[in-house]
Amino acid sequence: MTSLKPVLAVSGLFVALGLATTLAMAAPTKYPLTLENCGAQVTFQKAPERAIGLGQNSAEIMLLLGLEGKMAGTAFWPSRVLPQLAEANAKVKLLTVEFPTFETILAQNPDFVAAALPSLIGPTSKVAKREDFEKVGVPTYLSPSTCLSTEKVKNEYGSREKVWNMDLLYKEIDELSQIFDVADRGQALIADFKAREIKLRSSISKDGKPLSYLFWFSSQSPSSDAYVGGKNSASGFIADLLGGKNAITAEAEWPTLGWESIIAANPDVIVVANLDRNRWELDKPESKIKFLNTDPAVSQMQAVKNKAIVVMDGQAMNPTIRTIYGAEQMADQLKALGLLK
Repeated sequence: MTSLKPVLAVSGLFVALGLATTLAMAAPTKYPLTLENCGAQVTFQKAPERAIGLGQNSAEIMLLLGLEGKMAGTAFWPSRVLPQLAEANAKVKLLTVEFPTFETILAQNPDFVAAALPSLIGPTSKVAKREDFEKVGVPTYLSPSTCLSTEKVKNEYGSREKVWNMDLLYKEIDELSQIFDVADRGQALIADFKAREIKLRSSISKDGKPLSYLFWFSSQSPSSDAYVGGKNSASGFIADLLGGKNAITAEAEWPTLGWESIIAANPDVIVVANLDRNRWELDKPESKIKFLNTDPAVSQMQAVKNKAIVVMDGQAMNPTIRTIYGAEQMADQLKALGLLK
């Protein structure tokens, strides 16, 4: 995993470059604070004191903002916490790495729930709906990056009309920092991410052939369809950031495709996710790579023959703070393989 230390150190660089004035303009929050969030109006009378980070991205943003002392618990972790956040995270109660129950959350006496995915507080949630929390007086916040329409694609993940970009992540960081009255920390964190994105984009040579990428998240079994990053998902953003394109043109955020369709897409590079949740055998990157190299049909793909396979943190395929780190992981490996300059 790419180190966060350079990210957090960038703040000092920005101040030295004259951005201290910009950061100082992040005024204290005035309560009551009302935000429009994914079609809902959410009001906060004061900064939360017992927040739940429901989903890895929500929890890690709060930890990056230094809010571990304001958190009553976390749940739903596809991957281990970022190493640099491990000490802070150890101070926060872990409810479960999978889906918690509504009762488990309420037992923590929360005064705020921030959720990373609609499957955690959306209309078809496996945990509870937003209105369930409203009934008990607990305000909720859903990541703007995952507020997607389900009209075209009839599943909980939906689809988006244009490629995701970091602006939605910056909105999330900004709004969470306002909710907790730490707007100055939010703006510093956003500045760090912007610098990282600019640096990576400028480091990719425009001279080479634009590569097409397949982002394989996981599969229940070798015979099952594969969960892959859709055209306009965070995977599409990473492909664009690296000067290429997503080989998958499906509009769904997370389409499931058979390997015949994947073979037909003929990607130049296969990106396999590394997941710590250990739900399925193919969560492991080594299991994915073994399948790619041993399946009679899949092993004949040009990307497999060329050994154009790279490993990326699976959480980076979700629109999260990890997306930029995943792109950096990929860039390093692709340059080592001679596929990027």
